[in-house]
Amino acid sequence: MTAETFPFTRTDEEWRRLLTDEQYRIMRGHGTEAPGSCSLLYEKRRGAFHCAGCDTPLFASNDKFESGTGWPSFNDPEPGSVETTVDRSHFMVRTEVHCANCGSHLGHVFDDGPPPTGLRYCINGLALAFRPSD
Repeated sequence: MTAETFPFTRTDEEWRRLLTDEQYRIMRGHGTEAPGSCSLLYEKRRGAFHCAGCDTPLFASNDKFESGTGWPSFNDPEPGSVETTVDRSHFMVRTEVHCANCGSHLGHVFDDGPPPTGLRYCINGLALAFRPSD
């Protein structure tokens, strides 16, 4: 993680106790889950997708769409819920998305999404917790 501070914090030991090994690798170590591996890819119910680390609402279910990439994709986050940074890893330049509340890595955002935003927030399903509204 970066030296930036966030409103919600935990010690590294607390993160390791809260998250599974794979969630920790993704959310705290900037990893990526295998495409098609998370059940939230197929979630179609009404509700909200929250940060698995701090429970901040990140994306509404009506902003989720099928991108064909193998990761849950959204075209618009909840206002103020995510922040972005430049990711220069893997010999690429991408825009990383992280939770604005706890700083956990969520995924990346690309400019090849559908209207109205034209954005595709490509998010690791293991970084999310779904809360149905029905």
